[in-house]
Amino acid sequence: MTYTTEHPTLFTPDIEVRVSTRRKKTAGAHWEGDRIVVVVPVHLRGSERDQMVESLVRRLSRHRPHLHASDAELEQRALGLGRRYLDGVTPSSIRWSTTQNKRWGSCTISTGEIRISSRLRVAPDWVLDAVIVHELAHLIVPNHSARFTELERRYPRRAEADLFLEGYSLGLYMVDSPSGPAAAPGPPPL
Repeated sequence: MTYTTEHPTLFTPDIEVRVSTRRKKTAGAHWEGDRIVVVVPVHLRGSERDQMVESLVRRLSRHRPHLHASDAELEQRALGLGRRYLDGVTPSSIRWSTTQNKRWGSCTISTGEIRISSRLRVAPDWVLDAVIVHELAHLIVPNHSARFTELERRYPRRAEADLFLEGYSLGLYMVDSPSGPAAAPGPPPL
């Protein structure tokens, strides 16, 4: 059976169903990266199991209201931000990257390509926008000079976004690392 979420136009996660011999009465679901894992008791089968999975997926999907959809949506967002804040600058391409774990984004100046960490799919719009504006500014100024800083500060919530990302980074690494953030520092602020 294919399981869907309430918002088919938004990012639709993969769903993995695991059967547990230890669970007797209840089922549970949690996020693992961009995937929802549903754990059900071994005795739960057929339509009863399907209904339980569907219900848990729907409930869990509501807890990620800021999931940003596709690369196409990311491109539209970048085009609008480039027009609004950076005199119409546009990347040759922009897409989500699942391999971007040390930075929030990257820009290849020679090709005009921008990659945004898929960890930001759950970030509020204004935080994602700050990262995109930062990377777009690199298409104009390749370094972090005073001119670059002036360009990226055109985005009004820049400082707030840095604070959010600092806290988010700390939270990500507290979960990912058994030793906590000291053993695995998060990505630096933009």
